[in-house]
Amino acid sequence: MLTIRNVSKAFGDTPVLHDISLEVAAGEIVCLLGPSGCGKTTLLRIVAGLEQAGAGQVLLEERDLAGVPVHRRGFGFMFQDFALFPHRNVYDNVAFGLRMAGQSREALAGRVREMLALVGLAGLEARQVHELSGGQQQRVALARSLAPHPALLLLDEPLGSLDRTLREELMGELRRILRQTPAGSDEAAGITSIYVTHDQQEALAIADRVVIMNAGRVEQIGAPLALYRQPATPFVARFLGMENLLPGQLVDAAPDWLVATPLGLLRSTAGPAGAAAGDSVLAVARPDAARLVDLAARDEENLVAGQLQEVSFRGSQVKITLSYADSQRLVFDLPGHAAGELPAPGQWLQIQLDPAGISLLAR
Repeated sequence: MLTIRNVSKAFGDTPVLHDISLEVAAGEIVCLLGPSGCGKTTLLRIVAGLEQAGAGQVLLEERDLAGVPVHRRGFGFMFQDFALFPHRNVYDNVAFGLRMAGQSREALAGRVREMLALVGLAGLEARQVHELSGGQQQRVALARSLAPHPALLLLDEPLGSLDRTLREELMGELRRILRQTPAGSDEAAGITSIYVTHDQQEALAIADRVVIMNAGRVEQIGAPLALYRQPATPFVARFLGMENLLPGQLVDAAPDWLVATPLGLLRSTAGPAGAAAGDSVLAVARPDAARLVDLAARDEENLVAGQLQEVSFRGSQVKITLSYADSQRLVFDLPGHAAGELPAPGQWLQIQLDPAGISLLAR
């Protein structure tokens, strides 16, 4: 539905986007994910028509949008600050775009009711926006964005101003709403959306595909599970919360990946395409790859012994930090019930790494 082709952008002498290409299918939710300053919001603004690309094209269903003003593109927008009208009630906020489009009173009222039911605010039409909670205001902003049947919905950090608990609550709800919003003639497709965030959990929870950006370039594109299981670069691994990157050398390649690392021989279920024995790689041990085993265990594979440095209990999980040779550190997330099995900090323990929790990257 949407094609971004070789888009570059600079502000003065400072380049912010470098030859970005991306296709978005009808009904797809695509998240642009990356740290502050990586260019994701600039790319969204170019799609919206709020910025002009220095080079490249943006096409909607093969139609070049160059020169098409913002109000003629038929896109919906939702931003971090919600931009609600404080002097209007919930009904009037949601109805604003429909009134601007000249809809009849009956059609407008029906659409407003439909959107408020979709976002879980039925019955609050007369409520003033300043009387709403942050989560309710977010839902009003979403209903207003969806009401005019946009061809494409653009969301820029829409949960960024909410506290962590509320963001967790709304992640799944937001995906449900986007999937259930009819798009054009295909009532089951869901609305095509581009979603900008710097929050990894938010992107993985909401998106069909994630575009990870770094310094104005695309590092990797893929489904959330595929990215998590097989990051393509050290940047992607670290940005997705994987701190355990170990230099290594392949002993055996596909289908039985075995790599020599500072921790000893580790077995993995995935490695870089075309790699062969003797190649240098990076072994990425995901934070959820570890389980506690007895210090006396010796005959099993992927055993790692280390000194427990830090323990951080987080309810359903406990984060542990281990040190091994040369004061190097490893960080893992264990199930919360394992907290009672841990020794005191400073003592030694042993873990076993699941081969499916280890990815190998080409160096």
